[in-house]
Amino acid sequence: MADKADITFYHAPNTRSSGVRVLLEELSVPYRLHTLNMRAGEHLQEAYRAINPMAKVPAIRHGDALVTEQAAVYLYLADLFPEAGLAPATTDPARGAYLRWMVFYGSCFEPAVIDRHLKREPGSRAMSAYADYDSVIARVTEALTPGPYLLGDQFSAADILWGSALGWTTGFGLVAPDPVLTSYVERVRSRPAFQTVAAADGQLAAEHESAAKAGAV
Repeated sequence: MADKADITFYHAPNTRSSGVRVLLEELSVPYRLHTLNMRAGEHLQEAYRAINPMAKVPAIRHGDALVTEQAAVYLYLADLFPEAGLAPATTDPARGAYLRWMVFYGSCFEPAVIDRHLKREPGSRAMSAYADYDSVIARVTEALTPGPYLLGDQFSAADILWGSALGWTTGFGLVAPDPVLTSYVERVRSRPAFQTVAAADGQLAAEHESAAKAGAV
């Protein structure tokens, strides 16, 4: 069995992998950070395609295990370190809601938001993975209305995923501002781990941009 500390995290700043960096901070575990300069196209090179043929981040390697896809990485890490309390145990009734919201993000929320932004029809209800945009947003808002987190008083890895997602989608105007969503984003993003990663990613993004510009000259 792999040592729990034997984790390599493949990351690019200001992408979907930023949430995984927050999760690792919240877990307070050691890991090796392998950064990819997307501005320079490093994610498209053969070396990284051997890690993820889709050329996306995040990805992690834990011993012989290789995990890609955002929600899968969250689930894997939160379960790997149960002592952090960021994932309900399999015997906890809250596990069902936790898994639902982990999967709902990628299967319903993001496709609905992208279709709405691109003015694409979702297709018939029988063919659409998310039914309709308004229903998706309504379900998220309903879940967050009792607060303070998706699982009530219990902060979990799902809140790191959704706090990140709602932050960038409302920030870019892809999701209309709403008091419930806004207060939730502020609550989650005010945590020290988010603040630490935001500062580190800002510096890393600036370094990558400078390197990409220098390479293009």
